[in-house]
Amino acid sequence: MVKQIRFSYKGKFALVTGASKGLGKAYAEELAARGSNLVLVARSKSELEALAEALRRDYKVRAEVIQADLGDLSAPSRIVESLERMGIELDLLINNAAVGYSGKFFSRSVEEELTPVIVNAHSLVALMHVLGKKMMARGSGGIINVASNGAFQPIPYNATYTATKALVLLLSEAVAQEIKGSGVRVMIASPGPTATEFFTQSPTTVKLEKMDSAQSVARRTLDDYIRGKVLSYPGRFSTRAGTWISRILPRELTTALAGHISKSMGFDR
Repeated sequence: MVKQIRFSYKGKFALVTGASKGLGKAYAEELAARGSNLVLVARSKSELEALAEALRRDYKVRAEVIQADLGDLSAPSRIVESLERMGIELDLLINNAAVGYSGKFFSRSVEEELTPVIVNAHSLVALMHVLGKKMMARGSGGIINVASNGAFQPIPYNATYTATKALVLLLSEAVAQEIKGSGVRVMIASPGPTATEFFTQSPTTVKLEKMDSAQSVARRTLDDYIRGKVLSYPGRFSTRAGTWISRILPRELTTALAGHISKSMGFDR
């Protein structure tokens, strides 16, 4: 049983990547509702500014905007520089931004296949390391890295995306153990299919109403962080149960089964 820790979001400063839409926006709104000040990071400055204005108006919190494309290798260092100019010391980092392309690996250009590696892995590791090191120096703070239920096994037709999410999962679990007792915590959120633009822009045949809402995933993630969890499954129970398959079946069979499900969902196109 996970012991609930003493923590309040009120008055804390949280940075959310990919905050302009989808799950990132839901995290920002849920944090603001709990009294957190925000640093919102994404590519779209106009969408970020509109969200920041709404959060200030509705929740009376401070909300700052940093426009950055995490597909640019220099973006993490520029984000850190912006925080230093603002004089903001983060209490919580939520690495939420992610890019994923479905389809056969060799059907896309190498540039397209490298984009998720840069956004989902390189930029996440860079922000986690630089901002996490500052937290370690003062002995307080937290990091929530958003992985996926797809991180637990290879998934054909989502090969690069799920591989990057496996890196997020394994890295975060390892670091969480390394820093145990330091005053800094790392938690992994592993949601399943969530009703966001991520799926509306994909060829999947699964209806959004069959998925978890971004709001419920955000709420459950933040509740699990308070509970002191290292690994959060903020979606429906079937999402968590699906991750057990890779622990039971032979790996080749698991991959074949995952590929069959992925294909049935329309991701092979």
